[in-house]
Amino acid sequence: MHASAPSSDFTFAFRPVDEFLGEDQRWSTWLSIERGARGPHPRPDWLVTDDSAVDTELGVLKSGKEADVFLVERASRTCPERSVVMAAKRYRSAEHRAFRRSAIYTEGRRVRDSREMRAMAKGTAHGRAVAAGQWAAAEWQALYSSWSAGVPVPYPVQIDGTEILMEYVCVDGAAAPRLAQTRPGPALRDAWFDQVREAMAVLARRHLAHGDLSPYNILAAGERLVLIDLPQVVDIIGNPRGLDLLMRDCTNVCTWFRARGADVDEHELFGELLAQAY
Repeated sequence: MHASAPSSDFTFAFRPVDEFLGEDQRWSTWLSIERGARGPHPRPDWLVTDDSAVDTELGVLKSGKEADVFLVERASRTCPERSVVMAAKRYRSAEHRAFRRSAIYTEGRRVRDSREMRAMAKGTAHGRAVAAGQWAAAEWQALYSSWSAGVPVPYPVQIDGTEILMEYVCVDGAAAPRLAQTRPGPALRDAWFDQVREAMAVLARRHLAHGDLSPYNILAAGERLVLIDLPQVVDIIGNPRGLDLLMRDCTNVCTWFRARGADVDEHELFGELLAQAY
């Protein structure tokens, strides 16, 4: 007895789910990454966490020596009105990156795996890859803890390998300018300085300094300032160069504001921050 051919009522066309994605798209990894790799609570309303969400790469926002920043839109497939544009910071591969003066910032940091420490010391390809991952992890931790403490930094959405997804700081849809690109009036200038001083004070109370603060890594989103580029955050007590780096941050900030007419002094700011730290 031969089995009859299946009825056409039971046939269907099968297509892998990835065929629905374009060349510059991927499924969201929000639910697949470990819990500690997701952003802190309370999470902002704009965050898209749907399992059906798709990430679409929109292009390069900024290229740097250590990492490139891309714009990525995350949109829900089940709720089309739920979408958000984020910044994706991707640390470069071992062959194409060059962290300068990195030893200044990493003094006092420890790597648990002795084999990884040796590989980093020898400068092997594996060691360079480990270092890239460490810088991404260091920035993720700095963003996570700073945002939770109230420091004005982009909200950290998630980290996956050497890619950090974070809030896209913008003004009317366009990337917020760097502080160095702005020309504020006296009232806004003074309000901005108060914001920077308070941000540095919050870090100092946690025994930290940005380590590379300048008008080029502070964004001006209207009346709100946002500190960016935090992989080199240093422990001002545990790092032998910590106080020097804190003083440099104070000098960079005060020099810019003083050139625009503000009555500020780096030594006075440094003293205020030390009083917060000790």
